[in-house]
Amino acid sequence: MILLRHIPFLKAVFLHSVSAFGGPQGHFGMVMKTFVHRRHDVTEQELLEYNSFCQLLPGASSTQVLTLIGYKRGGIPLAILTLAIWIAPACILMGAFSFLLEFFDSKSMSEGIFKFIQPMAVGFLAFAATRSFRLAIHNNITRVIMVVSSITTYLLFKSPWIFPILLVIGGFVTNLSDKRIPEKAQPVKKIKWGNIWLFAIIFLTAGIVSEMARKNDWPNRRPLNLFENNYRFGSLVFGGGQVLIPMMYEQYVERPKSPVVIRKNLNKKGNVISIERNDFYTGAGMVRAMPGPVFSVASFMGGTAMKDKGTTWQILGCLIGSVAIFLPSALLVLFFFPIWHNLQRYVIVYRALEGINAVVVGIMVAGTIYMMRDVSVIGFHTVSMVNLVVIAGTWAMLTFTKLPSPVIVMICLLLGWVFHL
Repeated sequence: MILLRHIPFLKAVFLHSVSAFGGPQGHFGMVMKTFVHRRHDVTEQELLEYNSFCQLLPGASSTQVLTLIGYKRGGIPLAILTLAIWIAPACILMGAFSFLLEFFDSKSMSEGIFKFIQPMAVGFLAFAATRSFRLAIHNNITRVIMVVSSITTYLLFKSPWIFPILLVIGGFVTNLSDKRIPEKAQPVKKIKWGNIWLFAIIFLTAGIVSEMARKNDWPNRRPLNLFENNYRFGSLVFGGGQVLIPMMYEQYVERPKSPVVIRKNLNKKGNVISIERNDFYTGAGMVRAMPGPVFSVASFMGGTAMKDKGTTWQILGCLIGSVAIFLPSALLVLFFFPIWHNLQRYVIVYRALEGINAVVVGIMVAGTIYMMRDVSVIGFHTVSMVNLVVIAGTWAMLTFTKLPSPVIVMICLLLGWVFHL
């Protein structure tokens, strides 16, 4: 009965899950539009702090931010339900595509109705950057931090460690001044130590069991190896999908062909997880055209890795990939957030937040510019001009209208369909 009052919120989460294109950068702008301006579930300041905090953790940052919004509204039960509703559509779609791989052409999707999804995502990110700028950048030191962070992030965008390093430096720089003090003490939140113990136990157990299964050549060991691989990715990946996909490529495409792995598995029964290069690229391309988290690519990879064993095993592979990749993110964010909240009672952390938020704005600015490199906006041919209109139009609709994010997504899909005719 208690969850009944959260049905409108969960409905908003579902609509967000089927319309949130553009990866974590685009997702942040959509979350701000839906859960801050339309529904008022959190304030702009809270959302910026959630995003700053999640950037410090490994895992799917946009998923962690949405999980925290659910946690704020209804505690751990609603946080878990929010997570499940958010990831379900993307994981189901990506898992289904592992069955339809031979009939699917990812290039035709990117050139069809999804043609303007990427410029739309740039518009969403630009909207989030401008709104966050007004909130977080208000003195000389935050302006300097933002500019330095933007330039550094743009130059080192593909380095997964650049984000946490910049956040730590930003927090350190604003602590060099003692003029800013907290307005009020934060109430202490109870820390549930079970989450971090569960995370560590699963991590160690999965690694040990997976290695035992490999060494002893257990029958049907592949699901155990698949769970360990994805749980490890979800536990260690900083930088989102652009880092996850290269790690998966090394694990599933290149590693099985290495002489060391071939030698170790010389007398085994061929249970090494291996994905064909073309299949991998198709999945990595498809996930960019899907709504929801980029980490849902794990569902596709899990299904593809098990497809030679039959339908039941392939469905199992999709489920293992989906659960294992998102489980670490949930356990880490729900454990560390109360600690983060408690630390904000201390002046050193309060001052650090000013620098951390400035760094996040710089990352958004750099992300906007970096994403525009992959969008045709130079020249006077039709596609470039329309892309510019889509970017500017998305920003304008988010800034000056009350149109919900799903409507803006539908407008861009319709525009792609019209140009595809």
